[in-house]
Amino acid sequence: MKSFLKYTLATITGLILTGILFFFISLASFSLMIASAEKPVSIKPNSILVLNTGLTIPEKGLSDPWSSFDPVSFTFKPAPGINDILSNLRKASNDENIKGVLIKTGPMTNGWGKAEEIRNALLRFKESGKFVISYTDYILTQESYYIATAADKIYINPNAVMEFKGLASEVVFYKNALEKLGVNVQVIRHGKYKGAVESFMLNSLSKENREQISEYITGIWSHVLTAISESRNISEENLNDLADKLVAFDVERAVEEGLADKLIYKDQLLDELKTLTETEEGKKPEQLSMTKYAKSSTKINADADSEIAVIYAEGTINMGTNTTGMIGGEGYVSMLRKIREKEDYDAVVLRINSPGGNAMASDNMWRELKLLADEIPVVVSMSNFAASGGYYISVPAAKIFAQATTLTGSIGVFGLFPEASKLMEDKLGVTSDVVKTNENSDVLSVFRGMNDQEMVIYQQSIDNTYEEFVSRVSDGRGMEKSRVDEMGQGHVYCGSDALGLELIDEIGGLRDAIEEAAKLASVENYRIREYPKEEDTYTKLMKSLSGDIKSRIINKELGNLSRHIENINELRSLSGVQARLPYFIEIR
Repeated sequence: MKSFLKYTLATITGLILTGILFFFISLASFSLMIASAEKPVSIKPNSILVLNTGLTIPEKGLSDPWSSFDPVSFTFKPAPGINDILSNLRKASNDENIKGVLIKTGPMTNGWGKAEEIRNALLRFKESGKFVISYTDYILTQESYYIATAADKIYINPNAVMEFKGLASEVVFYKNALEKLGVNVQVIRHGKYKGAVESFMLNSLSKENREQISEYITGIWSHVLTAISESRNISEENLNDLADKLVAFDVERAVEEGLADKLIYKDQLLDELKTLTETEEGKKPEQLSMTKYAKSSTKINADADSEIAVIYAEGTINMGTNTTGMIGGEGYVSMLRKIREKEDYDAVVLRINSPGGNAMASDNMWRELKLLADEIPVVVSMSNFAASGGYYISVPAAKIFAQATTLTGSIGVFGLFPEASKLMEDKLGVTSDVVKTNENSDVLSVFRGMNDQEMVIYQQSIDNTYEEFVSRVSDGRGMEKSRVDEMGQGHVYCGSDALGLELIDEIGGLRDAIEEAAKLASVENYRIREYPKEEDTYTKLMKSLSGDIKSRIINKELGNLSRHIENINELRSLSGVQARLPYFIEIR
């Protein structure tokens, strides 16, 4: 028996040591893979740059080793950011080895602001005289189709599905479900258009909320139709008729009506690409991914003396540190302060893709941006969203750029306070008792709602935050407070409407914002430095091991449906007074 225990313990110890050794060998292997992937690549002549619009496209490319890891296929599929795509297309237009661009579409959607940014970059690329071809092998969503209309030719697989149906924004209401669960959400808000709270108070849209949704989706659709009409030579009236009749779902009809050019299989596409690139018989055209091309040795203004910092802020604003999909107020305040104190930059461009979030974190970021803007030019570039807290942090800028399809404004605040006594006591049988020193010591307990005195106090706090928001906008945009209040009230605007209201300065993208920053700083030859800075490989790897694999498995299995889990997790993280978009907006 003693001998058996001895051998058993030895075996267990051996397995543990083997596991540890395997972990470090794997870690070293991954590091070598990553290090080799980061080496510059050479570009072969007659290459085609491939733009995949069916992937999730972040604002800033992710070099995190696990950000591109597919745990199902156990492969690395790096996702280029908007910054990579814009830089690559600009670089490729002057690269003699790049003959053209192939757009590959897919099921993922990334937002109309990003779609506009990519489409405009493709139109600029075409000015070089090089070709742009779009091909759909599986599904062509409206967003991807909008991008594809910048191409010389739009080809679709005969078995693929195409979507062209107009825009819709669907809002989910939880009032009845919460009542059945025994949860009462007490709401305090300022702004008649602050529709975030309606999901917990009503069973359908209020008149004001329906009005603003109709305004911004109509504004976005009108802009999209105008651009498609110009590219495809189809009248806007006819395009609306095609959308109403869902003609595009029959891809043969889509070609007949001029929405696309031809139905072809992939081998036929390859034959055309061979002709366009003059590829030798028996060889395939050289196709180059955006991620790989970003590592090519060609750099823009690598020897410049001046520098412009480009800061990417993507996600909901909270009080913590920076994480993927979250703007950590503390992390960004620290980063902005270091940039200001370093005094190495001639100008700063803040790229925002955020629905807002925690009001206190937004104000802390506003303060640092205001201090920075007092010293050097700060220009803001808005992506899909820069609303509520996202707009709050924009107002110190000398210039604000947005796409016509951007959602912005939403100057308003709210607070949600759940009271779940019926759920806890009647449904779950959980009771509580409290000992307190003062009358309201147990305020915000889930076992009781707020009394009248507490409601008045919290309403005053919300009102004060709203007044501060209005003051920030008034000072930053040079407007009377009464005018800001009139266009505020939580009202959401598309970029084209925001321009008319002077909430933004110009319609344009990230490149336009960078060029304006250089102009304001009186510099011509400059380098770009991007923030947040990348962590070292080992730190990123260890952080990624803590939880990213789980989310990637969920994303892989659920696809677009995974956003609902992300939304629920985001709601769980909300704390304090919120300055954010009315709800999780998806325009499809």
